[in-house]
Amino acid sequence: MKSLFDIPAPAKLNLFLHLVGRRADGYHLLESAFMLIDWCDTLHFELRADGAISREDLTTALPADDLIVRAARALQALSGTGHGVHIGIAKSIPEQAGLGGGSSDAASTLLALNRLWGLGLSLSQLQKIGLQLGADVPFFLNGHNAWVSGIGEHMTPITLAPARFVVVKPGEGLQTQRIFSHPDLKRDTKTAIILDFAADAYGFGHNDLQPVAQALCPAVTKALAWCSDRGLVAKMSGSGSSVFAQIAESFEAGDHAGFQVRQCRNLATHPLQGWAA
Repeated sequence: MKSLFDIPAPAKLNLFLHLVGRRADGYHLLESAFMLIDWCDTLHFELRADGAISREDLTTALPADDLIVRAARALQALSGTGHGVHIGIAKSIPEQAGLGGGSSDAASTLLALNRLWGLGLSLSQLQKIGLQLGADVPFFLNGHNAWVSGIGEHMTPITLAPARFVVVKPGEGLQTQRIFSHPDLKRDTKTAIILDFAADAYGFGHNDLQPVAQALCPAVTKALAWCSDRGLVAKMSGSGSSVFAQIAESFEAGDHAGFQVRQCRNLATHPLQGWAA
């Protein structure tokens, strides 16, 4: 049976996240910098000749119709292929953490199946599918760190210096919609200048979602305090509940205080960059 094994799906951090307005249709206008890190889920793909799509959860149990299965079905429908696939997923990136794990899994699924099924679809064709699955999926398909604006559809590649980070995930998660619909959410941050960001990429800006997230999930505040107690300046990633801070090579985490704590390095490019033309 033809197989593709150990396909990575890396997480991302939002180095900052500013809300600069809101469209008439309710979509928020944002500015952010997305950075890939070496915290990855791992997916395994085995070709099925019967056209069926099946999934096996090797670690964490996932919903039956998650983004991985939806990505596979969407690609199968678009291409008209008669091939199927059995997908094994070893989850490592936590859910509802602001790390983009589900979107990254979907992107790696599209890239891997494009190769396993011999479809030869271009990156732009895969991006059209990805955008239908979720706003962050095209970022992971593009394969490089990016300055992101608009409603998330405008991405400009950026180069970031190698660095280490600690990511702290409370036991509680946060649903993105709860934060974006909150009446106290600040939506009028001044538009940023990319040159200001480039001068201090890891210290620039803030996360406009963080105050609301802290009100909804006190564990976010505790995670920020855990970082502060270790002399770190932390901020929340995405819609949380994970927080992160840049660290030195000599950093010792010590007591995890019930948090999931992971030390990571940033990635210059996605491990699957170049898998689609």
